[in-house]
Amino acid sequence: MVKFIESELELLKKEVDEMWNLVYNQMDRAREAVLDMNVELAQQVIVREKRVNAFELKIDSDVEDLIALYNPVAVELRFALAMLKINTNLERIGDFAEGIARFVENERNPLDASLIEKLRLKEMFDQCLMMLKIAQKALEDENIEIATSVFAKDNLLDEVNADVTRVMTEYLSDHPENMLSCLNLVSVFRKLERAGDHITNIAEEIVFFIDAKVLKHNGKVDEKYSLK
Repeated sequence: MVKFIESELELLKKEVDEMWNLVYNQMDRAREAVLDMNVELAQQVIVREKRVNAFELKIDSDVEDLIALYNPVAVELRFALAMLKINTNLERIGDFAEGIARFVENERNPLDASLIEKLRLKEMFDQCLMMLKIAQKALEDENIEIATSVFAKDNLLDEVNADVTRVMTEYLSDHPENMLSCLNLVSVFRKLERAGDHITNIAEEIVFFIDAKVLKHNGKVDEKYSLK
């Protein structure tokens, strides 16, 4: 039984990793679509969102089956629950990528390059994608130090997002005709900021799982997670 559940847990981890790559690629394409105002690329992101949703449902189902069939306890149960929550957070990040792509599809007009630079949009995208990669590496290596490094990086997303209102206000005082486009662009920053929150949630789930594994090896697993 032990060997069977270990094999199933490893398969689950691989599935989550595949979901991760899919969502990362969605956000990366959304980034390129916005920075280049590439409508065709944006439409690709929108179409592929169905794959993200389908993958989320499959992983949810696989976790439910694993718990029902093997009745995992302690570290194994915490791992399964962590994968379930990480899966949900990844799906939400995929939603944000789709929402950003829809901004491009609806806007279609080129954005003011000087405004985009002042808003630090590229920097925000790059930070978000980096956080996704770091969290993925943390799970792959089961490394708490890597996972916790994500928390500080989320501060940059908050910093950039907090400055958007000031930059937009200054810009609109000289370009009032672009009011609607700017209001819609604000939503892109909000989505990236929220994506950062979800990546932070993912890092917390990784710590939740790894912490239990370390405690188990030290003979100190909390009884409330044994569920026997």
